[in-house]
Amino acid sequence: MATHAFYHYPQASYPINMPQKPGYYYPPQHSYGRVSASPPEAPDSATTSGVPSYEPSATSSNYAGSASDYESTSGAASVDLLDYMGNRLNGSFDPVPLDRSLAKQAQTSGELNAKHRELLELQALAQRRLAGARSSFADGMRAAKEVQKDLQWTQKRVDSLNERAARKYPEQYQSAQRRYPAPIDY
Repeated sequence: MATHAFYHYPQASYPINMPQKPGYYYPPQHSYGRVSASPPEAPDSATTSGVPSYEPSATSSNYAGSASDYESTSGAASVDLLDYMGNRLNGSFDPVPLDRSLAKQAQTSGELNAKHRELLELQALAQRRLAGARSSFADGMRAAKEVQKDLQWTQKRVDSLNERAARKYPEQYQSAQRRYPAPIDY
């Protein structure tokens, strides 16, 4: 199975004529692929009266210079940029404050977790106590209703005994009423 690779080569962009303000003239720039750079220094043999000459006849090299004038074999090729930047970063970065802040963060996180667990335990204890208080309250309400029923039965029984005594012994009952009056209900 053969695979075909299609490569896309960038094409040069063409200048676009833009409308200008009246009174200003900008000549078109034709710098297709040119890079601005200073001309190379002329050798000492091409100087006349101490001033370097850049005429083509003065030197054996041309104006643009050769590719070897702009390349350096000993400088950038031997330096690994990532190692260089890593060394610079390691030299300028002090990890002690970061370590201290991480330790403080871990300590604070531990304290927060401990407080959170303590709050959960207290919440569970409060829920158990609330359930106990509700149970006690329900038991107390049942007991109060039973006492109220007993008091009502006793009051009916006392009222019926008083009525019988008043019917059977009216004179003695009247004298006992004067001597021991009934309490006033509020």
